Amino acid sequence: MVFQYARSQQISHTPWAGPALPRLRAALSEPAEYLQRDQPEGVPPLALTGERTLPDVPEENYWYRRHLVVYEWIARRCAGLRVVDMACGEGYGTAVLARRAPWVTGVDANPEAHEHARIKYSQPGVRFVRDLVDRYAEECDAVVFLQTIEHVEDPETVLGHLRGMLRPGGTAYMSTPNVLTLAPAGEERSGNPWHVREYRHGELLELCESCFEEVELLGLFHARKLRVHDLALRLGWDALHSRLGLTRAFYDRFNPAIAAGDFKLRPGPLDRALDFLAILR
Repeated sequence: MVFQYARSQQISHTPWAGPALPRLRAALSEPAEYLQRDQPEGVPPLALTGERTLPDVPEENYWYRRHLVVYEWIARRCAGLRVVDMACGEGYGTAVLARRAPWVTGVDANPEAHEHARIKYSQPGVRFVRDLVDRYAEECDAVVFLQTIEHVEDPETVLGHLRGMLRPGGTAYMSTPNVLTLAPAGEERSGNPWHVREYRHGELLELCESCFEEVELLGLFHARKLRVHDLALRLGWDALHSRLGLTRAFYDRFNPAIAAGDFKLRPGPLDRALDFLAILR
């Protein structure tokens, strides 16, 4: 996939495995920094660094929608609950959870992200706390921990801490990329400098079962126009758009048009999933 051809190679999530991305990066000029656009008055825009996903950055839209669909899926299961969104980053996911949950706390240690989220998304029933995920504790019905376990050096300790926050009958939701589809072909890791460890589904299952009694894994897959795009890639689209000089013109339109509905959660096959979502009890 070439949805992020404009990202710096040093900060890229490397969203696809194949030969075309290095060619595109070499061929296209790349701005030094991407900032969020059109923020509300008084809200400081955040810069795209590769550490966290941001809305309101057109070049980041593929990743933002890929993460947003998981938040929306979880939110539909949080009506009436007290929820903690750990490592909430920019705060957009906390705001999505608050559409259904009457009490949501977003927790993040980064001072710029915390201040941005506090100003942009605070509302009755929603608050933001600056703290570390392995230190902050609040009794809750659901804890959400998305796209972060791959950044953690001691995942068993963190998962045990999250389990301890849950009320009886509570649920933890955790997502992480599938290294088999994240890393370039033939590589063991994606090369993302922010990732401490990247998981295959069997490795993630083993980790989760060491900390929780009930574990369910779902996979996130392309749907709708992204499935069509995958088919086009298999039929040689990468070579064609490059040869015709259509790369920037096409993806400058295609990338912003990607929606959450262009992804779908389902049970498998997990070795082909983009991301894993673990439902833990």
